[in-house]
Amino acid sequence: MKPSCLIICLSIVIQQSYLKVGGADAFSRDGFVRTKGVQFSLNGYPYYANGFNAYWLMYVASDPLQRPKISAAFQEASRHGLTVARTWAFSDGGYMPLQYSPGSYNEKMFQGLDFAIAEARRHGIKIILSFANNYVSYGGKKQYVDWAKSRGRPVSSEDDFFTDSLVKDFYKNHIKAVLNRFNTFTKVYYRDDPTIMAWELMNEPRCPSDPTGRTIQAWITEMAAHVKSLDRNHLLEAGLEGFYGQSSPQSKTLNPPGQFGTDFIANNRIPDIDFVTAHSYPDEWFIDASEEYQMEFLNKWVDAHIEDAQNVLRKPIMVAEFGKSMKKAGYTPAQRDLVFNTVYGKIYESAKRGGAAAGGLFWQLLGNGMDNFQDGYGIILSQSSSTVNVIAQQSRKLTLIRKIFARMINVEKWKRARGQGRPAVTKGGHIIPN
Repeated sequence: MKPSCLIICLSIVIQQSYLKVGGADAFSRDGFVRTKGVQFSLNGYPYYANGFNAYWLMYVASDPLQRPKISAAFQEASRHGLTVARTWAFSDGGYMPLQYSPGSYNEKMFQGLDFAIAEARRHGIKIILSFANNYVSYGGKKQYVDWAKSRGRPVSSEDDFFTDSLVKDFYKNHIKAVLNRFNTFTKVYYRDDPTIMAWELMNEPRCPSDPTGRTIQAWITEMAAHVKSLDRNHLLEAGLEGFYGQSSPQSKTLNPPGQFGTDFIANNRIPDIDFVTAHSYPDEWFIDASEEYQMEFLNKWVDAHIEDAQNVLRKPIMVAEFGKSMKKAGYTPAQRDLVFNTVYGKIYESAKRGGAAAGGLFWQLLGNGMDNFQDGYGIILSQSSSTVNVIAQQSRKLTLIRKIFARMINVEKWKRARGQGRPAVTKGGHIIPN
């Protein structure tokens, strides 16, 4: 089948399909997610991540009385075909910490994370775990630097997080503690659990004190190697928002205003980084701009990153955060639907051709009775809305793409086993028969 025929076939099947969406079927449940060319692969077949952010999973699940909220959230997510959840494996110092101080852990919080992973596993949803925060919330870089300062280190800036040897040791030890955690519910070490799709070095790392990007580049290189020395089962990503740097000066004009100290191309070329991420918040980055300008930016931003992942980095890309705040002046549900349809549409157009766009994670999923976590971006799947319908439709589309690719791969395997057929053309690392 020619790629053009595949696209026509997909379009017809999707338009005619009224298949029930479910994230927890046997087709998507087991095994470690890998990369193969510019695609994710699970059990030998292409894998797509239509998912969500839920940073609060560990925090809420640390209270056994609140755990039904976790179960209900995963149940709804699975019912709507969502396959990946991204959440925090950090809470450093302060109120209800995971890590009281370097190397000293709160068992109650760790058990909350254990429970969240167990529930994800039960509902056939993969997890991305982030090791640290760029921001002050839940500790972040600042808490690590403060810990080092209290031990006499000559640190003063949050950006010393990336260079001070003691701070880096604290961070490496936290990585080791998470990877070696024995889940009290599943009885599986995190490092051995295929429920975990990937590790993330940091939520949105930035180093504005070094706009050259060299500091972040060295840090990602060192920390990615550290993670891989401990665990080669899981994928690894850096947590980047996608800001361009000195390695691609022609693309820096796409960035929102500001100094970030990251470099989308150089940072993601690091061999131990398995896949690429981008975040997009035009309503935050261009708060005073018109709706039309924000959407123009979103289109260019997502297009550029998918193209660079495909042609320059040759790695899968996930739009790991996107959304539309209900708290912005003039907000309408149609505006949010347009943002979701734009991001989802670009992912789908790439995915159906075997391209690098491997999924999107909206910010953020909430459950009923979680108003205190509502930041304007929260979506409650059980409260039917046009956006929930858009989310479910994307799940159906990506599931059908995966099934069609799987059928084509199986036909090709059958032909090869019988000694039939011409050599196949490869697309994105997976086989597209001629």
